[in-house]
Amino acid sequence: MNPSIGLALGSGGARGFAHLGVLKALTDKGIVIDCIAGSSMGALVGALYASGQGLDSLYQLARTFKRKYFLDFTLPNMGFLQGERIKEYIRLFTFNKNLEQFDIPIGVTATNLFDGSKKVFTEGNAADAVRASISIPGIFIPVSIDGQLFVDGGVVDRVPVSVAKELGADFVIGVDCAHFTINTDVDSIYDVIIQSIDIMQDELVNATGPQADILLKPNVSAFSSRAFKDIEAIVDEGERETLRKMPEIFRSIEDWKEKKR
Repeated sequence: MNPSIGLALGSGGARGFAHLGVLKALTDKGIVIDCIAGSSMGALVGALYASGQGLDSLYQLARTFKRKYFLDFTLPNMGFLQGERIKEYIRLFTFNKNLEQFDIPIGVTATNLFDGSKKVFTEGNAADAVRASISIPGIFIPVSIDGQLFVDGGVVDRVPVSVAKELGADFVIGVDCAHFTINTDVDSIYDVIIQSIDIMQDELVNATGPQADILLKPNVSAFSSRAFKDIEAIVDEGERETLRKMPEIFRSIEDWKEKKR
């Protein structure tokens, strides 16, 4: 009996493109992903893949992704960016599907701005759910769904391992791309917000620790989470980390099978 394998893809801004390398390495080694949980950038990459986009297409999208694709400035009220451009991008590349129509079951996490609770979207409009999950506080205007306001899922759950388990995963591979590193390149309000969130999330993860069966931490600290460049190198780090941990992944899966015999 094989375990149901879940992938918990964490936040990380531009560093989150490492998730693509993780997906490629797992796929190349024949590991079937039965469900995906995603926060913030992990929700974006996870949704594109779970909706039915092939890895070749996703690699091409990553190579051509530019920050200008989501820069739709508005007068600052609850955020600097309206987020309509990135929502259209998500809608287009998830084939205008609802989450429950995806090829792979997915849970998209967001944070309820009113009560601070974690919301997991498993059905409904995919573009709305992912747009909510990537809504960096202070940068993107929060998303209103059913009378509630939602912001970045990484605020409350950077690597949503528990969500993957709730989706039915027996064995969870977590991917953490957002680990905090000292950075003196802080020159704008955008930098201040992102740096502050990175610090907060790092403290949260250090305090609780994502309870994944295998935790992958691609070495992406040399790359900015804010600048969408060097994407191919970031993707490569995700693949490299996964291949490095592949013997441990296979061994852990075999251990799980042995316990079930």
